[in-house]
Amino acid sequence: MWSLLVFLLVGLVAGFIARAVVPGDDSMGVIGTIILGVVGSFVGGSIGSLISGDGFDIGNTAGIIGSVIGAIIVLIVFNAVTGRKKA
Repeated sequence: MWSLLVFLLVGLVAGFIARAVVPGDDSMGVIGTIILGVVGSFVGGSIGSLISGDGFDIGNTAGIIGSVIGAIIVLIVFNAVTGRKKA
C-alpha cells in the first residue's frame, strides 16, 4: 500500500513539473496530472532501459528524474497529436 502511494506521489510531482516546463496552458486536474506522471514514469523507465543496454522493458518504472523526462515527452507528444497547442 505504501509503495502505491509513493508511486502516485512521484507521478503527481513529475506531472506537475512537466506541465510547468512545457510552455502553454495545460488545463488538466490533479488526476490528469497524476496520470501524466505515471505514464511518464513508464516512458522514462523504458528509455532508461534502452540507454543502459538492458533492452526495452515496458514494465520498468523510473525514478523522479526519469519520470519527469518521460512526462515531458508524453506531454509534448500528446499536445502534438491532439493539436491542443500551437507552439
